[in-house]
Amino acid sequence: MHIFDYSFLDDGVLPAELVNLTSTISALNALSEERRNRNISVYTELEKIARIQSVKGSNAIEGIVTTDARIKEIVEGNSTPLNHAEMEIVGYRNALDEIHTSHSQMVISEQTILHLHQVMTETAGYEDSGRYKADDNIIAEVDEYGRRRVRFSPVPASQTADAMEQLLLAYVDARDNARINSLLLIPCVILDFLCIHPFADGNGRVSRLLTLLLMYKSGFNIGKYVSFEEQINNSKEYYYSALQESSRGWHTNENTYIDFMKNFLSTLYKCYKELDNRFSSVNGKKLKKAERIEQTVLNSVLPISKSEICEFLPDVSPTTVEAVLGKMVKEGSIKKLGSARATKYVNAKYIR
Repeated sequence: MHIFDYSFLDDGVLPAELVNLTSTISALNALSEERRNRNISVYTELEKIARIQSVKGSNAIEGIVTTDARIKEIVEGNSTPLNHAEMEIVGYRNALDEIHTSHSQMVISEQTILHLHQVMTETAGYEDSGRYKADDNIIAEVDEYGRRRVRFSPVPASQTADAMEQLLLAYVDARDNARINSLLLIPCVILDFLCIHPFADGNGRVSRLLTLLLMYKSGFNIGKYVSFEEQINNSKEYYYSALQESSRGWHTNENTYIDFMKNFLSTLYKCYKELDNRFSSVNGKKLKKAERIEQTVLNSVLPISKSEICEFLPDVSPTTVEAVLGKMVKEGSIKKLGSARATKYVNAKYIR
């Protein structure tokens, strides 16, 4: 039987790359909040984009798809669902909206998780909406020859309620430990949730909703402005590989959470990188080319290269980009880091 215990996060022997990445993400989060406070209207536009991408991405991971036009109409509430897949999409939208608008009043509990499952599935008419599985389930995969095999056997239905209770008690204990970084705790909780697999259907989507809620509770609201779910979908092979590696030996407490933690943190880091991209795009629509280059660098909380700027601004020539960067370096508004092909530029105020 698996024992839920996150005390290993407090023993000081975690890989340095994980600890360093959490520090980087925390710094990026603080800078993003500072930028949001100065650009409320831009972030409002980003929120609209992310909402659509989150609903699309999370459902796409599970093979629930429709056209981009229909996704937009459904998410914005301009159309009623026409089939079962679109009902599933409506359900995820409703649960996502509740997290975005009411996360401060929500607590991390069994009741909340069951409620999210109910909101997510009730439109599609799930028989077990808002209830744990009544029968044992398996996680299967199909090989290149079309043969199925069991990849993982989750907790039996008869033990699910107890496992969920133990998971959440362990979470609360770790959450209240000031020495445990919440960014390291979140992926461990999500991995355990997925290994329990408490619902007959919808476990993956609920895990992503729970991830967003846990991030909100930890002070990271990036998922409101950049779709965390879309980033997972963009590299879902890596996600599933990390999940498989970290769940190996889970039942006998021989698993390691490291791979899944790395995947979570790298995905979160990508969200902040994407935030820079989208902020520059939305904020620069009415600016002249030189101004757009300046804003792209100044608004990036991460060092950015000339090639990346050219990628964000495909209608601007590399020569123009280089000229504007040179001018900004001389003026002191940005700093040049590295040399040759490794050269990047960053807002001077971010260099202490």
